[in-house]
Amino acid sequence: MWNTFVSDLRLADVGVGQGSALSPVISTLFIAPIMKLFKLQAIRLGSTLLSYVDDGTAVTQSKSLDDNNTVLKQAYAILFVLFAALGLVLEHDKTELFHFDRSHSNHNLSLDLGYTPYTGDRLLTPKTYWRYLGFYFDRKLLFTEHVWYYATKSFSTVQVMGMLGNSMRGLSPLEKHLLYRACVLPIAMYGFRLWFFEGTKNKTAFKILTQMQRKAALWITGAFHTSPTGGTEALAGLIPVHLHLRKLADRANLRITTLSDTHPIWSLLSADYVKQAEVHHCSVSNMAPALQDKGHGSIMEIENHHHELTEVFEPCVPENRPGFRLMDRFVAQVSFNDFKINMENEALSVTNRKIELDALIDELKDDEHVVYCGTDASLPANIWHQAALAYLIYRQGDVVHRARYIASRVTTPDAELYTIRAAIVKACSLPDVNNITLFTDSIASARRAMNPSIHSGQGHSLAVCRALEQWFANGGRSVTFVMVHSRFEWGPHHEAHEFVRGLPPVGGRCMATSLNSLCKKATATCLDSWSTMFQNEKYWGHNFLLLQNLNRGIVQPTYAKGGSWLGEVGEVFHVPHQFQLDSTGFHWNPLEYLSKFGRENVNIPVESSGMEFLIECQLDSTSLQKESMPVDSTGFL
Repeated sequence: MWNTFVSDLRLADVGVGQGSALSPVISTLFIAPIMKLFKLQAIRLGSTLLSYVDDGTAVTQSKSLDDNNTVLKQAYAILFVLFAALGLVLEHDKTELFHFDRSHSNHNLSLDLGYTPYTGDRLLTPKTYWRYLGFYFDRKLLFTEHVWYYATKSFSTVQVMGMLGNSMRGLSPLEKHLLYRACVLPIAMYGFRLWFFEGTKNKTAFKILTQMQRKAALWITGAFHTSPTGGTEALAGLIPVHLHLRKLADRANLRITTLSDTHPIWSLLSADYVKQAEVHHCSVSNMAPALQDKGHGSIMEIENHHHELTEVFEPCVPENRPGFRLMDRFVAQVSFNDFKINMENEALSVTNRKIELDALIDELKDDEHVVYCGTDASLPANIWHQAALAYLIYRQGDVVHRARYIASRVTTPDAELYTIRAAIVKACSLPDVNNITLFTDSIASARRAMNPSIHSGQGHSLAVCRALEQWFANGGRSVTFVMVHSRFEWGPHHEAHEFVRGLPPVGGRCMATSLNSLCKKATATCLDSWSTMFQNEKYWGHNFLLLQNLNRGIVQPTYAKGGSWLGEVGEVFHVPHQFQLDSTGFHWNPLEYLSKFGRENVNIPVESSGMEFLIECQLDSTSLQKESMPVDSTGFL
C-alpha cells in the first residue's frame, strides 16, 4: 500500500533480514492494531500498553503491588490472545517484571504469569534495576544506578584516551578537549532529563560526574593530580557539569515546540498546550492545582518554560517531503556564489573579489529582465532594543524598491534570513523578471532559506520556498546568491548596510523570540554563572594565574573554541616546561631536563617564589615579554 494505491495480495515467504529498514515498518503495521484492540479490551483494567518497535511494555498503577500483579496477569493474557490471532508469538521467557514503589518497604512481589516458564512454583521475579532503551530505572526513580553506569562508562573512556596522548607526545590539548566534548560528554549526559530538573536533589549525581570531568581535565592540561578542580576545568575549557546540564535542559525545553502536534509529550501538558494530541489521564491538565505547585519533573519544567518561545514551527509541512523540496525540483535554477578570503594573501584576495563583483554588477545592469538586491541586518548592543534589517532592489542601476523592518529578539543568522525572505518575496512579485541576484554577507542564511525543514526561522524559509516555487513554475528563471563580506564596503550590500544603520533603535517590552535567540540566552546565562563562580578564589585555587586581556580585564573562562586558554595556545604547545615567576622575571626549563639532572642542578634564582605550573609549550625568550600579556601577582597553578 502506498498513498491510495493498493497492490494485489502476495505470499510473503521470505523473512526480513536482521537490521533491515523494513523491520520497524512491518512491526508497526502488525502492532498498531494490537495496541488499538488492547486499549478497547483493557480499558476496564486501567492498564496501558507502550511499544518501541517489537519491545512492548504493559503499565498499570494502583495502591498495592498485589493489585498491580493481578491486573498485569490479566493484561498479559489479553495480549497473548491478540498476538496469537494475528499469527504472532510472545516469547514468555523474555518477559520482565519491575515494581515502582516509593515506600520504605523492601517488599518486591513476584508474579505468576500463567504461562510457562513463569507459572506454578517458578514465579517471575522482579528486578532490582530495569534497563529500558538504555535507561536504568530503580524502584524509587532516583536514577542513581543510571548515573553511576554512564559516569563509569565515561570515566573508563577517559582512562583509555590516555593512550592517545600525554604531556610529551600524541594529541595536542586542543584536540583532547575536542575529543572529550565530542565522544565522552554525550555518553555521560545520556538520559539526563530523567533525573535533572528544577527542584530535584541530585548532589550525588553531580559528585560522580564532576569526578569524571576532573579526570578528563587533568588529562587535557597535563596538570598535577593535586591541582584544584575549578582551575583545571577553566584551563581545559570545560564548563562545570551542573551548568552544562542546566544549559542542555533549557534548550531541551525550547525544542519541544518543534515536535508534531500529535506528539505524546503534548498529551501530558495542560489543556492550553495539548494541540491535536489526545489528553493523557496522568497529564498536567488532570492534576489538582495544589499538586501542580508541588510537582517536579521534566514535564513540569516544560510546562513552565516552553511558552517563552514565540516562534511557530511546522514539523510536517508538505514542502519538506523528500522529492518535493524546492532544491529537489529546481536545483539547477538556484546557485550560490560563495567566497572565502585567502588569509595568506589577504589584500590580493579582497582586490580580486571586488573586481569580480564589479564585473558582475555591470553585467546585471545591462539586462532589463534582471533585478539584484542588497540585504543586511543589524543587531543592537542593548538587549532591550530590537534587531533591524533592510533590503534594496535594483533594476538597471536604479532602486525600484526598498524597505526596513524590525525583527524583535533574534540572532544575526535569523535576522539575515528574515531580510533574505523579504527581498526574495518582493522580487518575485515584480513583473517581467527572469533572474534574481541577491548580495548578502551570510551565505549560510541564504542556504537555510532554501531549507524547509525545522530550524530557527523556518517560517522565513517556507515563505521563500513557496514564493520561488510559484515563480519557477513559468520556466527559464533563476536565483543567484552572492557572498559579499561586510568589510568590503561594496555596492548594493554596503548601501543596504547604511540604510539599516540609519534606522533609530526600536525598543519593546514583550518582543517575539526565535529558537536560536533563546538557546543563545541559555548559553550566556550559564557562562555568566561560570564567571561568577570564577570570582571565588576557592574555586580556581590559591596559585592560579589570573591573566588579563587587552582591555586590562581578567580573562573569563569559556568553552567555545577550546576555552580562553587552550583556544589561544592549544595547537602550538608541544613540549612540557616548568615556569617560575620571581622579581627578576620569567624562568622556564623543560621538564625532561628537570627529571634528568634534578631540580638542584637547574639555574633557578634563590629569590624565586616557587609558584609553578605545568603546561605544554614551545616558546622563545621573547614570547613572554609582550605588553599584551600582563601577569597578575597571584602566581601560577
